[in-house]
Amino acid sequence: MTKPENLPDPSESPKSLPPTGSGASLRMPEVANLEFKAVLLLAFMACLVVGSALYVLYARGAFESTQKLVLLSDDSEGVVVGMDLTFSGFPIGRVRRIELGEDGKARIIVDVPTKDAHWLRTSSVFTLVRGLVGSTNIRAYTGLLKDPPLPDGAVREVLRGDAGAEVPKLVAAAKDLIENLNNLTASEGAIGASLANFQKLTTRLNGPGGALSVLLGNDAEAKKLIATLDRTNALLIKLDGLAAKTDTQVFGPKGVMPETRATVVQLNTLLGEARNSLKKVDAVLVEAQAVGANARAATDDLGALRAEVESSLRKVDGLVNEINRKWPFARDTEIKLP
Repeated sequence: MTKPENLPDPSESPKSLPPTGSGASLRMPEVANLEFKAVLLLAFMACLVVGSALYVLYARGAFESTQKLVLLSDDSEGVVVGMDLTFSGFPIGRVRRIELGEDGKARIIVDVPTKDAHWLRTSSVFTLVRGLVGSTNIRAYTGLLKDPPLPDGAVREVLRGDAGAEVPKLVAAAKDLIENLNNLTASEGAIGASLANFQKLTTRLNGPGGALSVLLGNDAEAKKLIATLDRTNALLIKLDGLAAKTDTQVFGPKGVMPETRATVVQLNTLLGEARNSLKKVDAVLVEAQAVGANARAATDDLGALRAEVESSLRKVDGLVNEINRKWPFARDTEIKLP
């Protein structure tokens, strides 16, 4: 039996065998400066990590100028480091540290950037609000922006508003309300009595007397009122007939108004005649005034004449007295004037 020529001899070592084609294809070529490139890659990764850290610190405001604000609260539950201090919904500060003071109050240290510190004034109010849903919020309210700015390191009390603390009060109030509603809606309650009275009222409204019996109290008074209304309607009918007769007698062809109109026409005629007579009387009065003026002038002349006569009489009287003084035997001193 002969050995095939193509088969290898098992006594030969593997090193003496020629490399196959598949083994030659799996062999990787050597990379030049492999260690240097690895060190360079590690340095780049380190720079990238440091740059990212610096960017995060810059984004969180680690390198900007800030001022310190201390908020005092009885309870700091819900407050965490990194929480924002908001003003009108915008973050203007960040909680840096929370510590317990010697007086037992929580001290919340807030860093406020200098560029946003002008929103905080000495009259600003700070609140710590806890909602039923959501996280706790620290808010600042400034009513007067013209007040002095808040100094660095200022200490302010924070007002707490806990919506969860109001839940027991709301539950108690709701319980009282439900009990009051049960008392009102009971059969012997106020609403039950009101409904019973309303039912009686509805029954009386649907009765014979209707609303009148409800208003007046009973059906008898309602009947009296209806009878009175009927009498009033009959009286109004009679008054309408009387008014028609009065209209005929007053405004009819033979009524009072036509006669009154004729009388007024006659009165107007008489007034016209009286007006003419008055004009004539005015003329007579004018003439009488002229005569009176002449009489006044004559009276003035008579006054002057009388004055002259009195002067003459005084002279005559003086002459008589002088004669009596010189002629004492004559006793008859009477002088008779014509």
